[in-house]
Amino acid sequence: MKGLNQFAGFDFERFCQGKRFVATASKEWVDYDTKQHLGTVVTVAITEDQTVYKPGKDGKAISNLFEKMDWKVERDINIPVGVQVEPVEGVATIYGEYRNQLSVKVADIKVIQPTAPVSGGKG
Repeated sequence: MKGLNQFAGFDFERFCQGKRFVATASKEWVDYDTKQHLGTVVTVAITEDQTVYKPGKDGKAISNLFEKMDWKVERDINIPVGVQVEPVEGVATIYGEYRNQLSVKVADIKVIQPTAPVSGGKG
């Protein structure tokens, strides 16, 4: 992901403004060390990014369109693939060698609307 350092201290709510998220997968959230069940991890893709970022170091415009991230929820939830979602009370931490990764925990995930199915033929 790009432009994460513009949200120092990380203001996840502000980062989410101007974005549309769609659920792409979900799985059990398990503690790496203890293997204890912690809840659900929902992978989301950014399908719209209207956020105005500062230009990159090379002066080019940046966007996080189609980037994916995992949202961790401390309970079991069932979010269908392909639905538009919003985080509820999200907290994010920047990590990684280049400070370009997010670890996101949310209190809940709100389903906004189903995304129309993709059809290759006539109905």
